[in-house]
Amino acid sequence: MADQNNKTKQERKETKNNEAKMKKFEIRTKDRKYTGFEDTEGQQQWQGAFTFIQAADTQLGLQERFVEKKTNPGWTKEIKWCLQLVDVVNKMEPRPKFLVICGDLIDAYPYERDAKEKETREAQEFDLKRILNGLNIPLVCVCGNHDVGDTPTEKSVLKYRKSFGDDFFSFWCGGVYFLALNSQFWQDRSEVQSLAKEQDDWLDKELEYIKTTRPVHAVIFQHIPPFIESIDERTQYFNLPSDVRKQILGKFIDAGVKYVFCGHYHRNAGGEHNGLEVVVTSAVGAQLGTDPNGYRVVNVVKDKIVHFYHGLE
Repeated sequence: MADQNNKTKQERKETKNNEAKMKKFEIRTKDRKYTGFEDTEGQQQWQGAFTFIQAADTQLGLQERFVEKKTNPGWTKEIKWCLQLVDVVNKMEPRPKFLVICGDLIDAYPYERDAKEKETREAQEFDLKRILNGLNIPLVCVCGNHDVGDTPTEKSVLKYRKSFGDDFFSFWCGGVYFLALNSQFWQDRSEVQSLAKEQDDWLDKELEYIKTTRPVHAVIFQHIPPFIESIDERTQYFNLPSDVRKQILGKFIDAGVKYVFCGHYHRNAGGEHNGLEVVVTSAVGAQLGTDPNGYRVVNVVKDKIVHFYHGLE
């Protein structure tokens, strides 16, 4: 037992030393705006077709904890997959404008109910940031339920913001206007009524802004899909409640939003409703269906957006 305790202390010391040496993870949001582009004002203008990469559910730790049911789960497989993603994206020509990860960045919840949970989350976060620091294009982070909690609290949301940046924000890129949203506020706002209302009010203003500015495209990023296949499907864990989804999608459509990119399902899915396409992208990490671990290449041209899912292998 003494040897085990000494080993744990040594591992903690090594982790702290590694953190001190690691390149600082850059938070690229401020005042609800993404700041990852050098020429922010120039991004409002259409400059020709471009590509971005959408990924979801890197979720370090899920494979061994949930899929393989291991007693002492690790996340070596997710590390491998995330390294593959960074390597593939860095080699792409022409270079994509950015990589967006649509939620569940890591698996351990932010509640920190005991020392082990706290240490696991810190270690998973450290490993993910270390890998993502290797990207040579801008990174956009969107929060998921594992990032802020199934039932978010003010503490869990603030913890996410401190680690990864704003949980909802907007930005221009190449004449296209993007909104990143905290979908967990629609799933369960019982402990964060004021924070959820803050997003509601902000979103209404952003949608009015879209109506006024009329970007080439308006695109939403969020973790939980409004629906998996159809607007009228039953409410379940992997979609938003039926009444919420219809209200939210109604607002999106009224503002001219045509695309909503999501994750959460760990399988590829999606569908259309009144000219709006919901794109559900499978995971970089653990799969719950038959899709390979992968990412989505999104090609933006002036009259439409087309996208293809690619396996990491």
